[in-house]
Amino acid sequence: MNDPHYILLPANPLFIAFSLIIAFMLNLLPWGQWVGVPDFVALVLVFWNIHQPRKVGISVAFMMGLLMDVNAATLLGENALAYTLLSYFAIMIHRRVLWFPSGTQALHILPLLLLTQAVQLVIQLIVTGKFPHWYFFSESFISAILWPVVTWALLAPQRRAINRDDNRPI
Repeated sequence: MNDPHYILLPANPLFIAFSLIIAFMLNLLPWGQWVGVPDFVALVLVFWNIHQPRKVGISVAFMMGLLMDVNAATLLGENALAYTLLSYFAIMIHRRVLWFPSGTQALHILPLLLLTQAVQLVIQLIVTGKFPHWYFFSESFISAILWPVVTWALLAPQRRAINRDDNRPI
C-alpha cells in the first residue's frame, strides 16, 4: 500500500512568515556557531521555494540572507548571495522534486545545500584566506537528514480537513 496522497490546503502566508521567523530565531541561538548545526533559514527557505515558489522567491531569500549577514557579522552579502542562489536553483527543480517521497527529496536538496555552503566557503576564503575546518560541509548532510522532519512539520497545517467528515476520504 502506498502512503495516502493528501490534497493540501493553500499555505497560509502568515504561517510561511512565522516559519521563517522561527528558523531565523533558531539561527540566532548560540548553538548556531557549533559544528554540524544546520542552517535552519536555508532549510526552511528551500522548503518553501520548492512547495510555494510564487509566495517565497528570490527576494525573500535575499532579505533573509541580509538578516543573517547582519546577525553573523559576516561580509555583507555573503549569506544573501548564497541564499539567492539556493532559492534560484530550488525554484528551478521544484516540479521534479515534488514527485518524489521526502527521503528521495533529501537527495535532491543535498546538492543545493552543498552549493550554498560552497559559495559561503569561497567568499570566506577570498576575504580571510582561512579554510574553516575539514568537516565544514557536515551542516548540509545533517540538513538533508532533517529534510523529512521539516517536510512533515511544515506541511502539517495544510493536511487538516476544513470540514471533517468520517464518510469522506479526503
